[in-house]
Amino acid sequence: MTGRWVDVFKKILIICVGNICRSPTAEYLLRRQLADRDIQVGSAGLGALVGHPVEGHAMAILKERGIDASGHRARQVDAVMLREADLVLGMERRHLAATARLAPEASGKMFLLGKWSDFESVPDPYRQPRRVFENVFGLIERGVDSWLRYL
Repeated sequence: MTGRWVDVFKKILIICVGNICRSPTAEYLLRRQLADRDIQVGSAGLGALVGHPVEGHAMAILKERGIDASGHRARQVDAVMLREADLVLGMERRHLAATARLAPEASGKMFLLGKWSDFESVPDPYRQPRRVFENVFGLIERGVDSWLRYL
């Protein structure tokens, strides 16, 4: 073994509320970081704005970094998604609590995105100014980077 849990995490699900700001940002950042690996990365929301694209500020910030998230459409998380995922990453403790209620048997694989970082939660930037989205992007990027050594 190379020091990574190579065969453990093949399917990662990232959770937030609307699935248009935080979780798709983390999804697309993580996808880029894992592009050379056989790991599926997806996202969903607890109160998803089903069918909606990534929010405008979040989309612009991703695009400025060379990431095209135009294909994203928000989807509602369900128990099947949680069971099928090998790792579930939430933005806030309440997201993990809600997902654990949906699929209690999957609670052992649910963690905060910031688990290995110096922050606990990623605040919701929805309907906030762009500078808030930029701050949230920075937290998400740090969270994603901190998980890479375990993937």
